Amino acid sequence: MHCSRLFVPLKKVLSLGKERKNKFSLCFSLAYSYLCTTLIYRMTVNNNNTNEQFKSVMKECRELFEKKLHDYGASWRILRPESLTDQLYIKAKRIRSLEIKKVSKVGEGIRPEFIALINYGIVGLIQLERGFADSTDMSPEEALADYDRHAVEALELMLRKNHDYDEAWRSMRVSSYTDLILTKLQRIKELEDIGGETLVSEGIDANYMDIINYAVFGAIKLGTDGDNNGE
Repeated sequence: MHCSRLFVPLKKVLSLGKERKNKFSLCFSLAYSYLCTTLIYRMTVNNNNTNEQFKSVMKECRELFEKKLHDYGASWRILRPESLTDQLYIKAKRIRSLEIKKVSKVGEGIRPEFIALINYGIVGLIQLERGFADSTDMSPEEALADYDRHAVEALELMLRKNHDYDEAWRSMRVSSYTDLILTKLQRIKELEDIGGETLVSEGIDANYMDIINYAVFGAIKLGTDGDNNGE
């Protein structure tokens, strides 16, 4: 019996003889097994692909971060939390502006801003941990060690969430990542205004982590889809 017979009406199946019913059952079982195997395979491939794509973007970000450390040192150590939040906000706001206007008059597209959001997000985590300084009080080696530690934490968080949400980020528009990042930044501003004292909400560090991961997803999609307008 051909597998197209899987789609015959139930009454017709029930009316088949014993031998034909057995053939139908076998065909259905094989088709079901194939479907399940295919789905599991695709989920595994996607998860592995996400892991590699995430690491690739983070490698790109680290290389840029290291080059800027060479040129400027850890000058960002002077930034107070509110200033860092505003810098992140400027980057995210520019992405949203470009998504709406579709044209950049300064030549830089959306993807470099996502890369900047990732690096500033990690800087934010370092600043939360160490506090701000009045001078550059870290060597490039120390800064990179902190950077790498927080990058690993971001990857581990992404993998846990990706397991639970089952690659849902791939079905989202890049512009949605932008809006979610701006929402997270608004929450950070509110938390800063109340001194970080929350009743039920996650802290500032969790919001930084989410910003990093959304920005990585944006960079991945713009890198693979070639969609620089963020739609």
